[in-house]
Amino acid sequence: MTETTVDRAFAAALYAEDDTRAQGTDTGASLLAADPSADAELDARGREFVRRAWERGWQPADVIRMVVREEGLDAAHVRLAARLIRAETARYDTLPPRWSAQLAELPDEAPAPTDRFSAATRALELYRLLLRLPPIEPVGPVPGASVTAPVAGDSRALARIRALLAKAEATGYPPEAEALTAKAQELMARHAVDEALLASRTHAKDAPAACRIGVDAPYETAKAVLLDAVSTANRCRAVWNSAFGFSTVVGFASDLEIVELLYTSLLVQGDAAMTRAEAEQRAGGRKRTKTFRQSFLAAYAHRVGARLTAVAGEVTAATGEVLPVLAARDVAVADRTEEMFPETVTTRMRGVTDEAGWDEGTAAGRRARIDKP
Repeated sequence: MTETTVDRAFAAALYAEDDTRAQGTDTGASLLAADPSADAELDARGREFVRRAWERGWQPADVIRMVVREEGLDAAHVRLAARLIRAETARYDTLPPRWSAQLAELPDEAPAPTDRFSAATRALELYRLLLRLPPIEPVGPVPGASVTAPVAGDSRALARIRALLAKAEATGYPPEAEALTAKAQELMARHAVDEALLASRTHAKDAPAACRIGVDAPYETAKAVLLDAVSTANRCRAVWNSAFGFSTVVGFASDLEIVELLYTSLLVQGDAAMTRAEAEQRAGGRKRTKTFRQSFLAAYAHRVGARLTAVAGEVTAATGEVLPVLAARDVAVADRTEEMFPETVTTRMRGVTDEAGWDEGTAAGRRARIDKP
């Protein structure tokens, strides 16, 4: 088999040892820049690397997150990854659940670079990362595989929940945000009960699924704790992977959607509350620090989690018919989590030492009013 320019460039840049990586990348980029006929093959190889990442468990949002987190890569690498992802997914008539939403959030493509050496360097740096992505727990099929659709949910209920949370995030009047969030949580709990009953009565072959939710810097530990609290209150399990910047949430499809909606909204509300608290602290002549923010978010997560659990318990206890159904679903979720993650460890949160931050975060969690109004 004849060795191509791309083969030689990859041998120099992608498979070199770390201590010779920079030199190898320059060599590979020079080979590619001098041979325009290699462009099509280089692009095809990039799509192949993307496909291999999917086969190892990664999804579009996961790949983009890793490119963003990788030291030495920048927005141009992210845009190149987005282009390759779009090109590869376009080959398939249908995509797995959640993929369309992830594709819609990809960044726009940048104009084609005129500097061939820089473009080749960027491609090789990205491909090196894609090549080295390790296998992770899959949370769904890859494009082209058969997809089993979950039990259809009440789209009207979810639309109402989204609208309420959007208003809660947008308002600058805390009592209004409290009322809106409380109503949204009540609808979420009732929606989960309705979905469980529907699956039981129709004897649907519904089984726990999983999704990944980004847990971004800064203060990842506190955010992971908040996501865990939201997941637990909504009968899901969250397993945090700090190295890759995401948590895998295991649960039934309708519950997963609720967890993602509520977690995203509570992050927005918590950030706004922390900003207000910092402003008040500065007005009082006290300098706020990273420790204040970490303590604030930790307390916020703790308080919100307790209230979520309480209101969820109230709603389900009022519907005796559904309790055995929910208990069976809890067991199924626990079994699926154990199957996916047979080895997990407990992480202790550090840096929660600022008393003012804890007090302000607790107050913010209380004001978020997750219980019934």
